[in-house]
Amino acid sequence: MTEKTTLRPSGQSGKNLRTLLENPPITIMGAPFPLAAREIERQGFPAVYLSGAALSAGLLGIPDIGLIPFETLEQQTFQLAKNVTIPVIVDADTGYGDVHTIGKNISRLEAAGAAAIQIEDQATDRRCGHLNDKQVISQSEMSEKIQAACEGRQSIDTIIIARTDVRGGTSMKDCLSRMEAYHGAGADWIFPEALQSKEEFSEAGQLLKNLKIPGLANMTEFGQSPLVSRNELSNLGFAAVLYPVTLLRLAMKAIEGGLDVLADKQCQESLLELMQTRDELYDLLNYDPSRPSNSRPSGMTH
Repeated sequence: MTEKTTLRPSGQSGKNLRTLLENPPITIMGAPFPLAAREIERQGFPAVYLSGAALSAGLLGIPDIGLIPFETLEQQTFQLAKNVTIPVIVDADTGYGDVHTIGKNISRLEAAGAAAIQIEDQATDRRCGHLNDKQVISQSEMSEKIQAACEGRQSIDTIIIARTDVRGGTSMKDCLSRMEAYHGAGADWIFPEALQSKEEFSEAGQLLKNLKIPGLANMTEFGQSPLVSRNELSNLGFAAVLYPVTLLRLAMKAIEGGLDVLADKQCQESLLELMQTRDELYDLLNYDPSRPSNSRPSGMTH
C-alpha cells in the first residue's frame, strides 16, 4: 500500500465477525466504495463485503474476469476497513497465486483490515460466479490452497471462506462433495456459489448443519440463484446472506435515470428530492465545515 496505514489489531475484526454468528443470519452488504460502507454501518447492517465484481466494474470499469491487481484489492480493503468499525469481508477471487504465495496474500489482506477472506476454486482464467462455462481446479488443489490460506493468517480469528463454483459446471453432487472436502481442509465458512433452486439451497444447508459449519448464501440479482428471504435461508441452514452488488446496481440505475432527466429537461431541479443533500453528506463524513480546514474529521479514527 502506498499510503501510510494504521492497521487494526490482527484478528480483532474476525473475532467480531465470529461473535455475530451467535445471532444468525448475518446480513452482509456489498460496499462499492467507502462512503457506501459508512452508510451500510449507519443503517445498522453488521458487516460489509468488498466484491470483486463491484470493484472491477465500479472502480476500474472492467469486467469481473480476474484483472484486478492484488495491490488494488489490498488498498481497497484498507480504505473500507478504515471507514467503518464493522467487519469487512474480502473477495480475493482465486487467492492471487498458488499454494506458495497465497499465505502471504492472506496475511497482507488481514493486515489491511479484512475480518474474513474468501477464495474460490475457479481456475486462473476465471469468470463471474453466475456465468456458465466456468473452469475449476481440482478438489485436492483447492484443499491445499485452503490449508495454505489458514496457515498464512496471523490470527486464528481471521475467517477463511472457501467458495466452490463447481455447481455451474457439473452437478449438485460435486458441489456437496467439495463443500465437505473444503470443511475438512480447514475452511471456517463454506460458500456454495450459483445454486440453481431452493431445493439445492436446502440440500447444501442440510450438509452445513451436519458439518456444523457456517454457510454463506449469495443473493446476487439476475444470476443463477432464486432470490430467497434471509429468514428462509437461515431455516435452511445458512448462517450468513450476501448481497454483493445490490448497492452498485441501485446506484448505477439512479445515475442512468438522472442523466436521462438532465439531458431532457436541461436542469436537475426535479431530481433534488432523490439526492443526498450537502448537509447529509457532511454528516456521513463527520465533517463540520465551520471547523478549521486542518482539523481532522471526527470519524477518521485510523
